Amino acid sequence: MEKLLCCDKKVDKNTCVSSPEPLLNSRRVLQNLLQLEDRYYLASSYFVCLQSDIKPYMREKVTEWMWEVCEGEHCQQDVFPLAVNCMDRFLSVVKLKRSQLQLLGTVCLFLASKLRQVVPLMGRKLCQYTDNSVTQEELLSWELLVLSRLKWDISAVIPNDFLEPLLYRLLLSEGARTKARQHAEVFINMCCTEFKFSMYPPSMVAAASVGAAVQGLHRLNKELWESSRELLTRLHLITGIEIDCLRHCLEQIEEMIAADITPTQTSPMVSLNGNGSNNNKMADSSGLKPADSKPETPTDVQDVHF
Repeated sequence: MEKLLCCDKKVDKNTCVSSPEPLLNSRRVLQNLLQLEDRYYLASSYFVCLQSDIKPYMREKVTEWMWEVCEGEHCQQDVFPLAVNCMDRFLSVVKLKRSQLQLLGTVCLFLASKLRQVVPLMGRKLCQYTDNSVTQEELLSWELLVLSRLKWDISAVIPNDFLEPLLYRLLLSEGARTKARQHAEVFINMCCTEFKFSMYPPSMVAAASVGAAVQGLHRLNKELWESSRELLTRLHLITGIEIDCLRHCLEQIEEMIAADITPTQTSPMVSLNGNGSNNNKMADSSGLKPADSKPETPTDVQDVHF
């Protein structure tokens, strides 16, 4: 039996971190994740086969709102992707009205924070983020509904679960690994707002996000990789995902990044309450906001004219 070690680190109240080194070198851990992930991503589009009142752009607005709530509450990085995963899986089995979509997103944030944080999000605070369009009674009753329809299986495999094993096996320095992880986490969050990535295996989204982060940070450091294909080949050997599939996913992520970093004065984001916003996903998630600014969390997705 492999020996497991846990070295505690000093962290804030919402974080529980241990030294993962003994586990990262274990092929069994990565293999288990790869075997389990098939349960937790969509095989088909629920917009085609089930949902008629909800459209993809509505999902995008709600997921962006969920991301901003997580930023405003300083949630752990894996709370938002897990919440979106739960929301997508629920929408694949239960037909909803558009007026119920923010309620579902709120409930999924509530559940994900209970699973991935030491201190979960408070129900009362989440209701306030919806401008009290969601009541605490609705939150609790829908919590049971979501759990029952997901068969209480909310401990899903998400892209974030693959980051450490991938970065460890790419033989990056500690400093480079930290920077690559931070950028990859942002890319994963961005992927969560795009529905098409919900139908990709979490390992593929993680590997492509890591590839995009490494390429962006190191411009293919010649000491490690001579070409983009060599990096993709390394990721293929780690995950078993075909190189062409990895390249296609990576290119889609890079296109999404390029579209997001266009000047805000020419393409401002519109907040869910209908007001113009200069929030830029890359800037906000990379810690580039002014130190004294407050999170500009939209309050009511139902204000948008769908």
